[in-house]
Amino acid sequence: MHQSEDELLADGLAALAGGGGRLTRFVAKRMKKNVHEIDLVVPLPFEGAVERVARLLEQAGRTVDPVPVEPGGEQQTIRVVADGGFGGMNPVVVTALVTKGGENRSEVRLRAAAKEGLIKQRAGERTAARLAALLAE
Repeated sequence: MHQSEDELLADGLAALAGGGGRLTRFVAKRMKKNVHEIDLVVPLPFEGAVERVARLLEQAGRTVDPVPVEPGGEQQTIRVVADGGFGGMNPVVVTALVTKGGENRSEVRLRAAAKEGLIKQRAGERTAARLAALLAE
């Protein structure tokens, strides 16, 4: 079942609060999000780019909403929940959309979203920048 970013982030925050039930989820869903998107060109054919992005994101967090690879498809979505913010205590939903861009290149839209409390940690921005730098290597 596909969950929205807000639901995944609320579940992650509730888990950090010791499984705190409905109240934690209620408050978390209403918090502002820090969202950052980065577009990259990866010098790999589509299948290689999907494997590289999937491997990198799997190292960064736990995979959610697995999307089966379509044979001959033009796009692939990969989504994980990673640890971000101070001490890794702020869950970040990272979504990568890999698109076939040509014979030896692929395009990647990397989106990272995290909830922001009173202290702005910019976990979404920082996580997106960190993962984009790793992909660019």
